[in-house]
Amino acid sequence: MNFYVSVFKNAKITDTQRFGDDVPGPKGKTMTVAFELEGQNFVALNGGPVEGFTFSPATSFVVSCENQEEVDYYWKKLSAVPEAEQCGWLRDKFGVTWQVVPTVLRELMSGPDPEAAKRATAAMMQMKKLDIAALQKAYDGNSLLTERRSAATN
Repeated sequence: MNFYVSVFKNAKITDTQRFGDDVPGPKGKTMTVAFELEGQNFVALNGGPVEGFTFSPATSFVVSCENQEEVDYYWKKLSAVPEAEQCGWLRDKFGVTWQVVPTVLRELMSGPDPEAAKRATAAMMQMKKLDIAALQKAYDGNSLLTERRSAATN
């Protein structure tokens, strides 16, 4: 929780509960913590070590980024397993999976031009950390062709 609160700019701890006499667990140790990241509430439970428990990409958290600077920031702060990186997905030092995604991606992948959306999707599939400029360039197609179309319409 402390790690995540340090990564996200709009984050805070909202509650801490400790084990007491009436709850099984080491008395005085943290039992649960409630925290907020970018307006989303989370609760973490200290259940102790559980044999065989691991996180899975079946559950991931999405970080919507307005620009490349935000994508780069969250990628640098969260990514800890380079071999797990693909298509904007990463795994942090705890094994939690995150999708660090520019908000423009949805538009590029489902825009009104199906061929452009295919190109953007194909470009995204080749990336680890998403590159907004490269995605836009793929969507736009060959930049020389785009420039010729633009000149022809003017």
